[in-house]
Amino acid sequence: MSVLSAEKLKKSFGAVTAAANISLSFDADTVVGLIGANGAGKTTFLNMVTGYLKPDSGRIVFDGRDIGGLSPRQIARLGVSRSFQIPQLFQTLSVRDNLRMGAWTRRDRDAAQDMEQVFAYFPILGQFAHRQAEYLSGGQQQMLAIGRALMARPKIMLLDEPSLGLSPKLVSEIGEIIVKLNREQGVTILLVEQNARMALDVADFGYVLENGRIVMEDTTARLRAATDIQEFYLGMKDQGVRGRRRWKQRKTWR
Repeated sequence: MSVLSAEKLKKSFGAVTAAANISLSFDADTVVGLIGANGAGKTTFLNMVTGYLKPDSGRIVFDGRDIGGLSPRQIARLGVSRSFQIPQLFQTLSVRDNLRMGAWTRRDRDAAQDMEQVFAYFPILGQFAHRQAEYLSGGQQQMLAIGRALMARPKIMLLDEPSLGLSPKLVSEIGEIIVKLNREQGVTILLVEQNARMALDVADFGYVLENGRIVMEDTTARLRAATDIQEFYLGMKDQGVRGRRRWKQRKTWR
């Protein structure tokens, strides 16, 4: 049974169609990648799933429940955590207090053990536990955003371009931590990325979004092997007969 499914989601802003019949689903305990260029509709999709935007039509089902009409607060309480492209942190609060804020949906309010677990995944946050968020580096702020999302003990985490603006070394580190969170904590993760290489290395299954439409979907192993993905997303521009560049050909998907 899928933990999250979207069925024919549509969203337009005036004459601009940001989402056109987006349909996808994935099972619990998996990492799913949603890749696409800037403007493909990735953040619009996340905003609909988390209640920040209402779709013009279509359904969103989480854990067997239609959540299309719920507010962001209600959706978060059901077990959906999200990070943003630009980390939405409480800049004047410490790392520790930002993490405490991540546990606001929980009823037990005993988050000390979970906080230590976050510090185990992100040791640098433990070192800077009393530092204000505004004085963290970009990579450290992304780590804090992911750690805060984890504090809610979510059923699913939606990560919006966690690699944005980071060095290759930090991108690799965050990718490794995402895999650990999934395997060790059993958290289902939707990884939304322009960085196709990172997403396809981390995820189990992938979707390709272009102009508000899902144009390809498959296991990430098969997507990495697909000529279209190699040429248009991974930058592998093979030389063909007489030096003709294959990447100049039209994409084969629809």
